Amino acid sequence: MEKKWWHDKVAYQIYPKSFLDTNGDGIGDLRGIISKLDYLKKLGIDIIWLSPIYKSPFVDQGYDIADYYAIAEEFGTMEEFDELLAEAKKRDMHIIMDLVINHCSDKHEWFQKALADPDGAFADYFYFRKGKNGNPPSNYRSYFGGSCWEKVPGTDKYYFHMFAKEQPDLNWENPKLRQELYKMINWWLEGLSGFRIDAIINIKKDLNFPDFAPDGKDGLASCWKMVESVDGVGELLEDLKKSTFEKYDAFTVGEVFNMKPDELPEFIGENGHFSTIFDFSAHCLSDGEHGWYDAPKLEFAKWRAAIIQAQLETQKYGFKANIIENHDEPRGASRFLPSYAQTPDGIKMLGTISLLLRGIPFIYQGQEIGMRNAKWNSMEEFDDISTKDQYHTAREAGLSDQEALEVCSRMSRDNARTPMQWTSGENGGFTKGTPWLKVNPLFKDVNVEAQEQDPDSVLNYYRKLVALRKSDELKEVFTYGEFLPEYENVDGVMAFYRKDEFKCILVAANFGKDAATIKLKSEIEKVWLSNRIDGTVDCEKDSLNLRSCEVVVLELENHK
Repeated sequence: MEKKWWHDKVAYQIYPKSFLDTNGDGIGDLRGIISKLDYLKKLGIDIIWLSPIYKSPFVDQGYDIADYYAIAEEFGTMEEFDELLAEAKKRDMHIIMDLVINHCSDKHEWFQKALADPDGAFADYFYFRKGKNGNPPSNYRSYFGGSCWEKVPGTDKYYFHMFAKEQPDLNWENPKLRQELYKMINWWLEGLSGFRIDAIINIKKDLNFPDFAPDGKDGLASCWKMVESVDGVGELLEDLKKSTFEKYDAFTVGEVFNMKPDELPEFIGENGHFSTIFDFSAHCLSDGEHGWYDAPKLEFAKWRAAIIQAQLETQKYGFKANIIENHDEPRGASRFLPSYAQTPDGIKMLGTISLLLRGIPFIYQGQEIGMRNAKWNSMEEFDDISTKDQYHTAREAGLSDQEALEVCSRMSRDNARTPMQWTSGENGGFTKGTPWLKVNPLFKDVNVEAQEQDPDSVLNYYRKLVALRKSDELKEVFTYGEFLPEYENVDGVMAFYRKDEFKCILVAANFGKDAATIKLKSEIEKVWLSNRIDGTVDCEKDSLNLRSCEVVVLELENHK
């Protein structure tokens, strides 16, 4: 494998709106991010991914972009963004931004021109289609609920949107539009190190927009069925790569769902469309058939199997980006850990597994202090458009108001979007004003300030963990070493080797409620990390005893 500059890096996702507010308007800003670069450097971060900061009406929290060349004034100015780039560079850190090019905002100049002349050139930047027999052109349900088609005022046409109606999809079959997008991407890449690419698989449409069998009481079919049925997205992605990313040796991480089973090498192989894509295999385990309300309970054995399968498949071709949580998911500590393990030890254990897998580790803001889901008292406390849709879906399915609220409390994206918990003071130190979204009540106990003072805190453990991954002795094996699962027949244990010709590292964790014992295959040469406060391991001869929620990182004799 050809070595790339990003292979051994650790990334951190910032949700700017909730990171740190410095001007008291209740919204996080670029100045807040700049002020915390040293904090991120101390954590060991190399790449910072910023969720969208472009000019936007914020119908979908900035994923509806009104001007690709402008910074939203809520976050700051282009001068402050340039300062952020310069300050990151001084610290040998890279900035990547969100690239949202499947759709834009209905307030974007292109769409406004399309509405003004529905038969003109700009209408072909989007999908304007005539209805059928007084109905929309097809029966697709959008990701946020309701039809994918919205009436173009004063005409017999509809426009297509896979997300909110304020997010019209861009027509990637139009070469003029593609050139406009490429020009914009290259403009940003003069300063950026790359992009996280949003919802990118959706750019390829079946231009006939055929109906599918309804899969809900509303008579609609999920729009992803069209995405999965159409071929040819690879040609568009190659055109995108060659026209932009490749010229700059940019780091690109794709948000890719609905990929066909045999397409992985095309996406992340030696000459893949992207540097990496996120591994969502564990997150997909709690997808309900009809929505959040019928999401299955997460089972440890299925979680372990999903991660192992993804690791074994991916290492044949390249790297995936490993996550516990992000801005679109509830908090991982609340989702992937049983209630007895939602403790500092359990959170350290989950982090150790994620960061030492093969691939590019992504830490989401607050993960490093063990932020968990918030307590939500009513639907009025939520902001997220998707959560509101899921509440209505649950109610229509027969759940009571309280049951639907509990479903949303468990699964809402707003769990990840509550403000970062910096201190135990007012609003968790996030803002002196009124926060745009409520602060998680746990901030009094879980915050950066308190954990800075505690050598055994989750934060200080994460610092050790990242430093271990990047250490001179272990960087090579953790970056390029093989992933080999072990002890899959032991209930509650997640364990694997990271191995190359020089080193054999065993990472073993006990997610079970009771202690577990495993037989080691070779002698322990060194204990690199343990989440026990005294840093020891309990080992007799060749038996390793793991307490509940204990994780160890051991170097074993390497029998090649």
